[in-house]
Parts: sequence; structure tokens; C-alpha cells
Amino acid sequence: MKTFGFIGTGNMGGALARATAKAVSPDCIFLSDSYAPVAEALAKELGCCAASVKEVAEKADFVWLGVKPQVMASVLSEIAPVLAARKNTPVLISMAAGVSMAEIRRMVGAEYPIIRIMPNMPVSVGGGMILYDYTNNISEDAVEAFTKSLSVAGLLDHLPEKLIDAGSALSGCGPAFVCLFAEALADGAVACGLPRDKAMRYASQTLMGTAKLLQETGRHPGQIKDAVCSPGGTTIAGVEALEQGGFRASTMDAVTRAYERTLELGK
Repeated sequence: MKTFGFIGTGNMGGALARATAKAVSPDCIFLSDSYAPVAEALAKELGCCAASVKEVAEKADFVWLGVKPQVMASVLSEIAPVLAARKNTPVLISMAAGVSMAEIRRMVGAEYPIIRIMPNMPVSVGGGMILYDYTNNISEDAVEAFTKSLSVAGLLDHLPEKLIDAGSALSGCGPAFVCLFAEALADGAVACGLPRDKAMRYASQTLMGTAKLLQETGRHPGQIKDAVCSPGGTTIAGVEALEQGGFRASTMDAVTRAYERTLELGK
């Protein structure tokens, strides 16, 4: 049975650990964090094993690197001797924005099999979008075990590494953009007199339902927008206000700015 070790159990690392614990036995999961009480609390919650960074590097078949790009080099430097001393070859899984698999190999000083992923926060509720690619020296069995471990986290999509940063600027950063929109929708309704709790419920359900409509029908967003907009009606008046405010251009800028920042972090 494959084992999974997480180095870093913050917001994203913790969310992925929770998803993994639903797909594989918690006994097979080791959790570590630079602040040990965080990992210990999560281990108690999930029934997993709290461990040190060194223990994760020693024991896990899949070593999750849930650390920020700025500290990746120091973490890999710390565990490199431990990994090198192992009899079996681990798979390293990185979710660091802007850090390529080649760069990870350079930092760790060896050509381990690597999976690079870019998940988003909805993995915590089974509605995530997870982009991934891997080095050519990884086995099919390892890829299958990886995808199975995240089977309850959401949708996984194999994407060439050269496109992962662009994809992440949408799906990785997108939940923040969507939440801004949801909050703005609710604020508008509150301004019109709707109670805040109902406004937030209506906004979130509208976003969820529209997303489901897009996915299940395969229709272009413009088609659905046109179907909702009656001639001279209320919706087209709102669409006009959004267009006057530069809504689409601002949204495109948000994604491209996020992408540019990802490239900066990888330098």
C-alpha cells in the first residue's frame, strides 16, 4: 500500500491531505509542518500520523511539497540527504507556483520522479480543479496511485507543464476572483433592500447553478447570457452597466496579472 507524506499542512496542503484521507487509509498518511501543532491537530482530526519533515522524507512513497516557492530550495536542501539514503525511490509532488520540475530537480540534486500540480481551494469540498504534469521517469502505477488519491477532490486534468502557470492563473487564482464577484452581487442586492444572509445564499447558488449549466450543457457562456437577456429587459440593463465598468477587460487583466506574477515567483 502506497504512503503519502505532506510537508506543509497549511490551507492548501491541509485541504489536499483531507481529500487524500477520504480516498486512502489515514494510516498511510504522514503530516508535517514547520509549526508542528498545525500538523498534529490535522493528524488528530483525520486519524493520520503526525511526523517530522525528516520522517516524511524517509517513509513516504509520495512526498508532497506543500511549501511556498520562496522556501522550496531550503526544504529540498534539508531533505535531500534523507531522500538519497533511501533504498526505494520516492515521488516528489510539488504545488509551488512558478517552480518547474527541472528546477526542483536542480534544487534537490537528483532526478527523482516528480509530479507538479496546481490545485485550487475547492478541493476541500470535492469541487476542485487540479492541473498536473509529471516527469518521464515516473511509472504508470505511480500516476494511477496519485490520481486515485485525489479522486474525491474534484476534477483532475493532465496539462503540459508549459501551460500549467497559465491554467493556474485561472483555476488557482479564480476562486478569489469568483468570491469578489459573489460578494459584489450580494452587496448590490443588499443595496436594493435584500437581507444579507439571503443575498449571499442567492449569489452562491446562482454561481453554482450557472457553473453546472455550463458544464452539463456545453453551451458557450455567451449563449446562456443571450438567453437570459430579454430585449429591453432588466438583465441587459445590468449587462450594459458591467460593460461600462470594464468588467470583462478587468477580469482578463486579473488573470494575466496573476500569470505574470507566477512567472516572477519562478525566477
